[in-house]
Amino acid sequence: MTNQVCIHCFVSGKVQGVWFRATTKEQADRLGITGWARNLPDGRVEVMECGETENILELYEWLKHGPEFARVTGLTYEEVPWQALHGFETM
Repeated sequence: MTNQVCIHCFVSGKVQGVWFRATTKEQADRLGITGWARNLPDGRVEVMECGETENILELYEWLKHGPEFARVTGLTYEEVPWQALHGFETM
């Protein structure tokens, strides 16, 4: 039996215009995580990630710093019901 989970995250700081969504997708694809990432009007990035708990935790840890030019100042999440998503998209 697998241990799968979905978490809904909000990342704040300098996270737009620094390839945050694209590199989040690269990390998610590498880890076999499904979901999506999108920019919000208030400057944050919203991320939904679903997959094996171990991989979700690894991506969450990566979100704490993001890509090279990002400066993450806040990261919140909540566990949400499982969603059978296909692939990882940037919006």
